[in-house]
Amino acid sequence: MVHPSFSATQPCYHGSVTRSLILSPVSAYSLALAGITGGVALGVWVLWLVRTYKLKSNVTFDESSPLLRTDLQRDHATTSDNKALLCSICANLDFYQIFLNGIPETEDIPLDNLSSILRKSYQCNFCRLVSFHVRRTWMLDKFPHVDISGIECRMFTKGCGCLQLASYPPSKFRCYRLYVTMEGLEDIWKRYPAFRIAGALNIHIMQEDAFKFGRPTDLHCRRVKNTVDINMVKKWIKLCHASHGDICKSLSRIGEHDKRKLPGFVRVVDVVLMAVVPAPSGCRYVALSYIWGGIGAEYWTTKDNIAERGKPGGLSTAKLPDTITDSILFVRQLGERYIWIDALCIIQDDSQDKFAQIHDMDLVYGLSYLTVIAAGGTTARDPLPGCRPQTRTQQHIEVVQGLHVYAAPPRLKEALALSAWNTRCWTYQECALSRRRIYFTEHQVYFECQFDVLCEDVIAESKCDSTNFLKYSRAENFPQSLDPFASYMMAVKQCARRNLTVESDIVDALTGVTNALAKAFGLGDPDRAFRYGMMLTDLHHALLWQHNPHIPRTRRSLPDGCSLPWPSWAWATWCGAVDYMSEHRYLLTYPEDAWLVDYFAKPSVVEMFVDPWYIVDHSGIILQLDVRRGSRRVVLIRETEGEGSTYSSPGGIIDPTEITPDIHRVLDPGTLIFRTTSSHFAIARRRGEESHPSIHHGLFDILSASSPPTWVGTAVLPLDVALPTSLEFIVLSRTGILGAYDKERIEYYQECLLHVMAVSQNGNLMERVGLGVIHETAWIASGAEEKIVFLR
Repeated sequence: MVHPSFSATQPCYHGSVTRSLILSPVSAYSLALAGITGGVALGVWVLWLVRTYKLKSNVTFDESSPLLRTDLQRDHATTSDNKALLCSICANLDFYQIFLNGIPETEDIPLDNLSSILRKSYQCNFCRLVSFHVRRTWMLDKFPHVDISGIECRMFTKGCGCLQLASYPPSKFRCYRLYVTMEGLEDIWKRYPAFRIAGALNIHIMQEDAFKFGRPTDLHCRRVKNTVDINMVKKWIKLCHASHGDICKSLSRIGEHDKRKLPGFVRVVDVVLMAVVPAPSGCRYVALSYIWGGIGAEYWTTKDNIAERGKPGGLSTAKLPDTITDSILFVRQLGERYIWIDALCIIQDDSQDKFAQIHDMDLVYGLSYLTVIAAGGTTARDPLPGCRPQTRTQQHIEVVQGLHVYAAPPRLKEALALSAWNTRCWTYQECALSRRRIYFTEHQVYFECQFDVLCEDVIAESKCDSTNFLKYSRAENFPQSLDPFASYMMAVKQCARRNLTVESDIVDALTGVTNALAKAFGLGDPDRAFRYGMMLTDLHHALLWQHNPHIPRTRRSLPDGCSLPWPSWAWATWCGAVDYMSEHRYLLTYPEDAWLVDYFAKPSVVEMFVDPWYIVDHSGIILQLDVRRGSRRVVLIRETEGEGSTYSSPGGIIDPTEITPDIHRVLDPGTLIFRTTSSHFAIARRRGEESHPSIHHGLFDILSASSPPTWVGTAVLPLDVALPTSLEFIVLSRTGILGAYDKERIEYYQECLLHVMAVSQNGNLMERVGLGVIHETAWIASGAEEKIVFLR
């Protein structure tokens, strides 16, 4: 085992460079500097040192060694004096021993406060690594007034994995990475939510130092080239084919591979002929996901130029933006012939062509051989990072005590969270529906399939299996659950929080996902299973969405040709993010940022009370919905004396005469019709909930009519509108919450709360105001009345 604190006669590089000098050049330089004053004299001595050690030292260079050449070109600083270019704190650490034996998290080492580390970044190589990570991921230039004085940095190690090689007895090689954490971020996270996506710093050893620890290079990091290595990408695809077979050929893990082909009206770009042509039957093609960065671009395919572009050579790259040009180049380098690019393959000024193709995005992306994702730019005019030279950020490598250490870029999920591409609504389904993806990010290229994530700086794909640390879970996985509604819920949460240039595109931007859900779970015709972005087959679940509290209650603009607003009960009607959250949100006073917490289980509805449901379709015809019923035995743990114990929903088929429109009642498309019970309750803003300019939806106590009034439930209601002192509520279903807490009586309840919707009356129609829960016995005591609801 060779320690990196080399003496003058020890080998510096394994077989590539050797030294037989008693005095190193740096040491000689130090002596010269100590004895000479004056700039001219110093320059003469430096020149002498260079010539002396070039001509007279016994140094041999292996010109074939790429490691040596890369070191000379890229390293920020190299020295044989272990303590030069290290601050006093870092110089006291033995990095060799740390990387060799590791540091448990329980024995983490204090480094310094972050402010001090940033100041020392110009004099300490290790502090420079930490500073580079912070400035890269925190974007401090955009937040110059952030107070970081209270943040302390600490360091321990985590494993990089383990390789078991073919030997007897088996030999295990373990590797550690440095993990730098920061304490005291809670206040900053509250004031600057954008900082939440910045993960801790991972510092790895480069592959050329593996021999110093007696390890193979597989678990270390490799040098990333100026441009992506096409042969490496081909290797990743080959590994996917060999390891996963047919699994990564299917649109989803549920059911068999979709046997349908692309519709005949789908076009692709032939990168050999440079023409936009009808997709050949069964052709293998690549798809592109990118940010347009505006509308009205001159490079679009239109009715006027489609004929010319259909001819060989008719598609000129001179007019195409860099993202598209680079994607075509990349497809050629892969040896593929066809690529699907929306701006070129859809006739942008033909509404019928756009409608047909947009509603088949599940096939376009689901059947693509590979999807290229341009996650490193903000518009179509930005290049694909790494496709051409000088288009991406180079690795940041420092030499610390003779070791080449590397500040790893964000892992895939973090890299996407920092990208503009990840903020766009249309890109969600393009990513989720694709079976294999190549991400071009600012720092490196990632490959992702159904099971693996591979990247340029990690070597582990050569021998490690998918359980190794260096392989990361997919950024998206579709469907994300074996439960259809859980997959739908996660897709809505992802899609609704993203941005759209045209707000009314929200439903179209999710159509590929809803189509795929209908096929994967056998939900029937997608047009009947989904309306206004809502999953009608699970309507009793789908109605339980909530506004993000930081978004005003504002309706989306109407799509072209639509004269009537979308219904209030659909989340797609309203701008901004929505969420499906645990019922506990209603029952406890949470801080404002509790809304940022994701609950991965669907709302636990135990019993659906509404049956049947009806909807008015676009032609004005009233249709009965096929809503799937959930079943589970309801247990009431506590009963209130003198009151009924359980709620009985009004049942039976609605009399057609009660819902048939007459001359006094014209029902708009999208109106929901169902039978339930209705009651009025007083409301009051929840005590402990502070008003804040950025909060637009808050918690309200629902109060009984008794004197004095008592808490009987909680609702989330808008703060931007003047609410009356009491509201009408209608029952939707019973919750399955365990341990509901009555803060007035200090007692617990189980499975005895009702999901209710606060509504406002507008003539014969009702509109959604908010959502909440009410204790079952309080609802029964209120004298609720049966009602046919027309919810618009």
